[in-house]
Amino acid sequence: MTDLSTTPGVIPYVDHHDGPRRLLTVEIPHLGHTVRAYAPIASIDGRQYIVSWGSISFEIPADRNVHVSVHLHTNSGQDLTITPFASIVLAPHPAPMRLMAQFVPSQRPEGALVPIG
Repeated sequence: MTDLSTTPGVIPYVDHHDGPRRLLTVEIPHLGHTVRAYAPIASIDGRQYIVSWGSISFEIPADRNVHVSVHLHTNSGQDLTITPFASIVLAPHPAPMRLMAQFVPSQRPEGALVPIG
């Protein structure tokens, strides 16, 4: 197994974990207007990362559940604006995983993280 924490372009898992790890890639496509209105934030086990649109790779534990979420942050709107979000708990598994974030902000804030590939 390669050392994912030293692989260029992979965000290392920074919390304590001595077990095996795997690669997670999250696709966060923009929907035209979302580039101007929102900034994507990905979270792995509660640790937030301000990321770019497109493909982002993370090193995650392979031997336990991992909580993954994507949130589209905005500074526009009213005080009670709920911004788009999606969340999933990945079960333990040794193979790499690829997720696609799906949002339709004009319809409702809840999106989905869907396995692809």
